[in-house]
Amino acid sequence: MVEFSSEPLNSLYVHVPFCAKKCAYCAFYSEASDGEIVNRYVTALIREMELVAGDLKPQTVFFGGGTPSLLNLRQWERILAAMDRFGLLGAQEWTVECNPATVSLDKARLLNSHGVNRISMGVQSLHEALLERLGRVHTREMVFKSFDILRQAGFTNLNLDLMFAIPGQTLDVWRETLSEAVSMGSEHLSSYEVIYEEDTALYAQLHAGEFAEDEDLACAMYEVLVQRALDSGFEQYEVANFARARSSFPPRDTDATARPEELGCGPVSSEPQVPALACQHNVNYWRGGSFHGLGPSATSYIRGVRTKNLSNTIQYCERLEKGERPIESREQLAPLARAGETAAFGLRMIAGWPFEQFRQVTGHDLRQAWAGEMDELTRQGWGWLRPDRFQLTPAGLRFADAAAQLFLR
Repeated sequence: MVEFSSEPLNSLYVHVPFCAKKCAYCAFYSEASDGEIVNRYVTALIREMELVAGDLKPQTVFFGGGTPSLLNLRQWERILAAMDRFGLLGAQEWTVECNPATVSLDKARLLNSHGVNRISMGVQSLHEALLERLGRVHTREMVFKSFDILRQAGFTNLNLDLMFAIPGQTLDVWRETLSEAVSMGSEHLSSYEVIYEEDTALYAQLHAGEFAEDEDLACAMYEVLVQRALDSGFEQYEVANFARARSSFPPRDTDATARPEELGCGPVSSEPQVPALACQHNVNYWRGGSFHGLGPSATSYIRGVRTKNLSNTIQYCERLEKGERPIESREQLAPLARAGETAAFGLRMIAGWPFEQFRQVTGHDLRQAWAGEMDELTRQGWGWLRPDRFQLTPAGLRFADAAAQLFLR
């Protein structure tokens, strides 16, 4: 049985549920922005922060969405001032997701000046027709302009988020997008295959026969992604996440030999086989770490207990206005089930699961409870069973979700 520490948690996620427009593929909880509701949300979020601040000493912070960059300067100022008041500033890695259509120099400078040191920009595609197909509100030119603005504001750790297997996307278009993206010189690249989830516009179009899925093309695109990223100096550390070992854009008047953390790029990971500029916040997820999640629909995982906030912004605000936590559900998995879930998430990483590390995190031995599953994946060419660890092969990584299912209890 693993013992959970009573020390404050070092990871914080904040969900900002507002978008200018709902994208055709998005199944996350989000809604069109409204000035009055956004202001009410900011007030409620600050109250939620205050309720959990005593159990937080964040080393990684991630504002996701939705579109966090949609918040205006005054709204950001209120949030940042509250975080300062509650002792929540100073994280080694602080990421904010941005849409290229909502980046301004004033906003970027404000975030940077308060300790935000990593921006993840939702590019998705650099092809105008595909951006329209996805329902994105930005143009390709906005991507390049926003990237330059973020550099001008002092950001030395930028991620570009891309999508592949978009309906109508050819292999040549994907190659062209990758070439343009890597030439921008970001420190991180993440890319995801389009998933058709219920209650999304793309799901409805697929089932209406407007297009068909092409698994062979998706596999070819994934192979091109991995090879192009590696050829461009990125290191693969997760199924579709790639990072550099150091910033390619050091600030002016900075020693070129400075370490990444000295450049404000976040911590150097102690995780084996993980590049310095990997997203440490996500690594914490994949390694079964605890975290507080704030905002509508946000999930928390705190010392073995998972909670989920209400997926309704008005109800979320109403609860907090009464001084109550906006929790909708609570679940505590049995130790073996929790360990299986941790195994499944962690196998997404290139390093797989070192046996000793897994035992320390979960209190279970991967070689005992999951010996049959590891043998099965090894036989079909999806896994490597090494003396010190189990990890997925390149073929296994392509189908990591299917491989992970075997480990759930």
